[in-house]
Amino acid sequence: MSGDIIRAEGLRQTFAGPDGGRVVALDDLSLSIRPGALTALVGPDGAGKTTLMRLFAGLLGPEAGRLSVLGTDVLADPQAVQDRISYMPQRFGLYDDLSVQENLDLYADLHGVPMAERQARFQRMLDMTDMARFTARPAGKLSGGMKQKLGLACTLVRSPDLLLLDEPSVGVDPLSRRDLWSIIKQLVEDEKLSVVIATAYMDEAERCAEVFVMDRGRLLASDTPDGLTARAEGLTYAAVPPAGMPARALQARLIDRPDLITDAVPEAGRVRFIRQPAATPDALAGLLGDIPAEPRPPELEDAFMMLLRQQGEVPPATVPADTRIAATGSAPGPVIVVRDLVRKFGDFTAVANTSFEVARGEIFGLLGPNGAGKTTTFRMLCGLLPATSGHLEVAGRDLRTAWAEARARIGYVAQKFALYGNLTVRENLEFFGGAYGLRRKALQQRIRASLEQFELDPAAKSGLLPAGFKQRLAMATGLLHQPGILFLDEPTSGIDPLARRAFWRTITALAEGGVTIVVTTHFMEEAEYCDRIAIQDAGEMLIIGTPREVRERAALGVGGATVRNMNEAFIAVVEQNRARRDNGRAAA
Repeated sequence: MSGDIIRAEGLRQTFAGPDGGRVVALDDLSLSIRPGALTALVGPDGAGKTTLMRLFAGLLGPEAGRLSVLGTDVLADPQAVQDRISYMPQRFGLYDDLSVQENLDLYADLHGVPMAERQARFQRMLDMTDMARFTARPAGKLSGGMKQKLGLACTLVRSPDLLLLDEPSVGVDPLSRRDLWSIIKQLVEDEKLSVVIATAYMDEAERCAEVFVMDRGRLLASDTPDGLTARAEGLTYAAVPPAGMPARALQARLIDRPDLITDAVPEAGRVRFIRQPAATPDALAGLLGDIPAEPRPPELEDAFMMLLRQQGEVPPATVPADTRIAATGSAPGPVIVVRDLVRKFGDFTAVANTSFEVARGEIFGLLGPNGAGKTTTFRMLCGLLPATSGHLEVAGRDLRTAWAEARARIGYVAQKFALYGNLTVRENLEFFGGAYGLRRKALQQRIRASLEQFELDPAAKSGLLPAGFKQRLAMATGLLHQPGILFLDEPTSGIDPLARRAFWRTITALAEGGVTIVVTTHFMEEAEYCDRIAIQDAGEMLIIGTPREVRERAALGVGGATVRNMNEAFIAVVEQNRARRDNGRAAA
């Protein structure tokens, strides 16, 4: 195919705002996309990526501008476009009560796939996604990663000329994410398929032939990954914190100086950072003190963060001293004690003989592939699910006998924000504050402090907030009653790197104030903020240790090969355990 597969000129799209005005989603945006390649759309929450994808799919008509997809004017003939593309939105609609095969059959019916072509197409998709063994399993009983792979298979039951994927790997673990990308790469290479993907992962964007960086409905830059990365040349460094200083503490020191530092993030025991072009060596040395900094090669994420900061994006949020949360109680010893914890669902063991402790003021990460049992463990820790057997103590209270007392001392932020979308920000805070036992003056004082701390508009409807601001509101509701322990279940799933930096700066401040944090995440870079992490798989605890200890153990398991980051360490630990388990079964 010759020419551009997508050509957009001066696109503008607005939506009704909560105040009766119009919210601009796309603002005079123009771009062109070449065929037969992977193309990435990246940008912070509210950049307009999903709106643009829906325009490409013919689900919306632009208010202004021109848009051609596969040589067809989308506004004039959207059905002609839809007949030749496949589109996988962020929340792909699987039918939980139907089996894997029944979902495939249903989508083949919806797309009008001829009966003569179905069997070969189904087999191709099942082989590619490694799901041929699960065709009879209900979709509702699949892990998150398997659901994403089934969603992709259903999207591809017909052979399209263009595949549109809107953040397909959000909420899935590194192993499942790797599998998804293997499938996408195979489609591009074998079928010469054109793929446009919106993603929050910069390592995914690096795999694409061209990257479009968006913000607030405008196109900031477009180039190859190498071309964009070159913009950060000469500005990127790494520093190793001294013994006794967590990497997150050095990261906080750096990121709190936006006049000198563009961005900073922990990685493999060090802190990667970008200096502002105008920052002098003397000023940088004054900020770092005796900590040496070495130049490092730039990465695509460095260029992405630089582009966003140049747009005047606000620096990460901090927690003012007068609103930091004091730890509940002062007794020495761990605040969470887990001994021989077991949870069964009928004959299925979701968590098997798990034991660990969490110290006061510690950030403890609970990691694992989709379906590993970490969410079940997490829900038991929060008192939301009873254990089948074992001992579970939180905030000095046995959850079997003093569940209500323990719950009063903890805060909880769910993976899917448990907010009431038809209520305003203030109304949500009032509701959750009342549920936590806050009344009258104390409640209003805490609401005022939370609105200021998280920079929230009290009159905004929570259901209309961007994902990053929903995450802020969810955090605010979980912290209203000033708990000593905070449980965070994949709190940054689906939000961009800019919002993740703001979130973790807040968490660092809370830990400094004595709050104990237990967090689950699929962003392995976030494990570097933790004091210790635990990795589970198939209900078993595989390893517990500091990020450094986990990386070192993972390297030993691969013959001492270099393990560059926590993402590689996670994959190595899980695959080593699965290989041992498979070998044990074969021997038996």
